Amino acid sequence: MIRVFVPRDTTAAALGADRVAAAIVAEAARSGIPIELVRNGSRGAFWLEPLVEVEDGRGRRLFGPVNVEDVPGLFASGFPFDCDHPLAQGAPDDVEWLATQQRVTFARAGVIDPVSIRDYMAHGGFKGLEAALGMAPQAIVDVIKASGLRGRGGAAFPTGIKWQTVLDTPAAQKYIACNADEGDSGTFADRLLMEADPYQLLEGMAIAGLATGATLGLIYLRSEYPRARDVLEQAIALARAGGYLGDDLLGSGKAFDIELRLGANAYICGEETSMLNSLEGRRGLVRFKPPLPAIKGLFGQPTVINNVLTLAAASTILSDGAGAYAGLGAGDSKGTLTVQLSGNIARGGLVEVPFGTPLSTLLREYGGGTASGRAMRAVMVGGPLGTYLPESLWDTPLDYASFADVGGMLGHGGVVVFDDTVDMARQARFAMAFCALESCGKCTPCRVGSVRGVEVLDKIIGNNDIENNIKVLNDLCDTLVDGSLCAMGGLTPHPVRSALSHFPEDFRDR
Repeated sequence: MIRVFVPRDTTAAALGADRVAAAIVAEAARSGIPIELVRNGSRGAFWLEPLVEVEDGRGRRLFGPVNVEDVPGLFASGFPFDCDHPLAQGAPDDVEWLATQQRVTFARAGVIDPVSIRDYMAHGGFKGLEAALGMAPQAIVDVIKASGLRGRGGAAFPTGIKWQTVLDTPAAQKYIACNADEGDSGTFADRLLMEADPYQLLEGMAIAGLATGATLGLIYLRSEYPRARDVLEQAIALARAGGYLGDDLLGSGKAFDIELRLGANAYICGEETSMLNSLEGRRGLVRFKPPLPAIKGLFGQPTVINNVLTLAAASTILSDGAGAYAGLGAGDSKGTLTVQLSGNIARGGLVEVPFGTPLSTLLREYGGGTASGRAMRAVMVGGPLGTYLPESLWDTPLDYASFADVGGMLGHGGVVVFDDTVDMARQARFAMAFCALESCGKCTPCRVGSVRGVEVLDKIIGNNDIENNIKVLNDLCDTLVDGSLCAMGGLTPHPVRSALSHFPEDFRDR
């Protein structure tokens, strides 16, 4: 039977995928054409969503973007059989945007039925877990170390060292805490993976448990992701029923299970110690460090805290080997980077490329320039606490060292584009206002400093004693950097200072 794939993920649904799926089923029934409708995840080509795919034994053929009004015309032209239609994109390899990427973590995204274990295994799933079950904990940790995997949540801490610390800390109970509180504006990679390939995350968490001696994992999911919640709940139940979670992993006698917890709808709960407080049922305030969570974390026990993409990558590394993963990338930035293109961009979506790819390649070859058609002026990389980059820095390679050299950070891989109508003084104000709104309030520099920062920027924007207020703003940024308890306050000056440094005319020539 012909299989027709229509994504069920949040972005495709927002663009009308649910109505397109219903229209295809109805039109197929009217035409007497038997089809199997599969609600897959997205390939991340959001500029082509809803992206409808047909699989008929000869591979896949893509059509997009398909609106409800297009469905009758598609069937009239011969869909789902061979047909000539303006929305036909050919095979996946015919779409250069997809074919030129190096898909590792997102290799199955959009290809499989997200909750089908059979589909997952047919595309290499659970090979990493099977390998890990035959290994000693130290051997698993050594593989992760050799791969060079660093945390994808933003801090980029070496994953193998974190796992080693938890392994070496004796305790009756250890935990794996998955940070799925994806709060940065312009980021959606975690959500996309959970909605398109959830077993990869579950498998990676089980591997982390086997490596460190943890028997329970918790996924801390932001409450604004109801579709991811639905997919994860189904996947966890099916994995448990299939023996991939529970007291006897694949008959090995080893135990690991996963619970899903909803977040508290606060940006600060993406900070690891705030997340621990929230998981314990308390207010999401940051904790002093030390002790590190790897030694004294959830309920005072040793805890691995990694984000979704980090844990998902562990399944690939155990399946394909550390060398295959470490062979990608540049310098000490190993593997691939998932860039999320958004803002004023013609072809928004998720692009996976090896570390070291120039930012300009992402902006022009994948992004296709601005959606407005105007000149690109500024690019924010690294989320709301990242930096605004001018055109002179767009050829910077996307790796941790190169971005540190230009005063930037990769963060979670979010890239937000602005055209030449942007007011960078107002963007700096946005950063301060974001911090004032989302601060947990525990430390004074962040809680009070961000409010004063908004007030000073309002004076600059209002053309009030600009030079003196810029001096006050710089002093305030120093206080935030030196005195804040966590990265929230410490990084807020990054976007402010980068806007001030690279776009001074927006502050002084008002």
